[in-house]
Amino acid sequence: MTQQLTPQEHAGADIKKVGFISLGCPKALVDSERILTQLRAEGYQVADSYEDADTVIVNTCGFITPAVEESLSAIGEALDATGRVIVTGCLGERPETIRARHPKVAAITGSEAVDDVMAAVHELLPRDENPFTALIPGLGDTAQVKLTPRHYAYLKIAEGCNHRCAFCIIPKLRGLQVSRDAGSVLYEAFRLVAGGTRELMVISQDTSAYGVDIRHRDSEFQERQVAAHLTDLARELGELGVWVRMHYVYPYPHVDRVVELMRDGKILPYLDVPLQHASPRILKLMRRPGAGKQLDTIRRWREICPDLTIRSTFIVGFPGETETEFQELLDFLEAAQLDRVGAFTYSDVPEADANALDGAVPEDVKQERLARFMEVAQRISTERLARKVGRTVQVIIDEYNDDEDDTVPGTRLIGRTAGDAPGIDGQVYLYAADFAGKVKIGDRVQAIIEDSDEYDLFGEVVALDPWQTRVPQLGHFSHH
Repeated sequence: MTQQLTPQEHAGADIKKVGFISLGCPKALVDSERILTQLRAEGYQVADSYEDADTVIVNTCGFITPAVEESLSAIGEALDATGRVIVTGCLGERPETIRARHPKVAAITGSEAVDDVMAAVHELLPRDENPFTALIPGLGDTAQVKLTPRHYAYLKIAEGCNHRCAFCIIPKLRGLQVSRDAGSVLYEAFRLVAGGTRELMVISQDTSAYGVDIRHRDSEFQERQVAAHLTDLARELGELGVWVRMHYVYPYPHVDRVVELMRDGKILPYLDVPLQHASPRILKLMRRPGAGKQLDTIRRWREICPDLTIRSTFIVGFPGETETEFQELLDFLEAAQLDRVGAFTYSDVPEADANALDGAVPEDVKQERLARFMEVAQRISTERLARKVGRTVQVIIDEYNDDEDDTVPGTRLIGRTAGDAPGIDGQVYLYAADFAGKVKIGDRVQAIIEDSDEYDLFGEVVALDPWQTRVPQLGHFSHH
């Protein structure tokens, strides 16, 4: 007599497990979320270790040489452990580079290739055709699985880039810019907020150019038309009642209107602006927009919104950079007084046009300049953070930081101000005081700042600051 399996028993009879490694930037993280979503939708489980994995997917980065090496090492490690590896992501656009090091990879796909990745998974691990999972539809471009904590998420609004920066090969890897319709972005944001997200980080290769490729066309969101333009999108996102943070913003003129929204409290007064250098000649060699105008732009933005936090990244030791031009960069740092700064030394990237430039800077000179750069940036950061001591600021809580001696869980907290993006900026270390045990991850509090150092703030919670979102919360509806 044949026993009839229940749906749960049938689904668990032959579970196929896929390991996943996600490398690179937040834009790649969003791609990973979409692949993981489709895996889960089709009945695959995500393995926690190599030992449990039937195959492994590696989402790679190919932006700079160290990232390429990290990706190749991860592929090799996964191959050694499992023998079956699917490669996707930016480096996947260069299959010859991967196969030269790892000829035994099972399949290679490019970036944003969910369908191709799933086809490779189906080849290695044929999908379950039982009636309980085989009819699940595809989920399109809206991610359901999140790799970030519940309270914040990355919101990718476009893929690719129209710039031709000499040091970058992103357009060769990911193509020209392709923007999403505003309605698609806003419905994804709405769903994220409904599910508990309290901070949306808007990302793309060039956020300021959002919608240019689709001529800022209108699309439907909640029975009205919204243009695919950064200003319109930011205004709509600001109506959701959560923190909205802008990343990878180029200094185009219309960004002034976005800064006005920051001044008015619609979105966070925070801009991540990848300036890369300050010398007009080096910027021209880099083929960067706005050469020689950054300082004027920064001053104008701060006149519009005095509380604006500006983060940027710079390249030290670009081919042809002289000591005088490096000093121009240091002088710019002093004048601009940027709040958050990152830097890296130039490294040759295969196929980057900058490789053909004369005047390669010796490695020891690059490292010496990087150290001097970071010394100036650290001093500026220390001085600017010291001004916050004695002030009461709004903080979003990311994690608990309890000591063994703390009798009440949640006595010590770690969070961020509106001027700090997760993973790349500073943190706020808080003593919960009377609010110990009352603050949850993702909550917002008011805290008085008592001390600071080069990158972080220290203080005490003085009040809870409940969220007032304008989106119905999943799991909080009345049942009749």
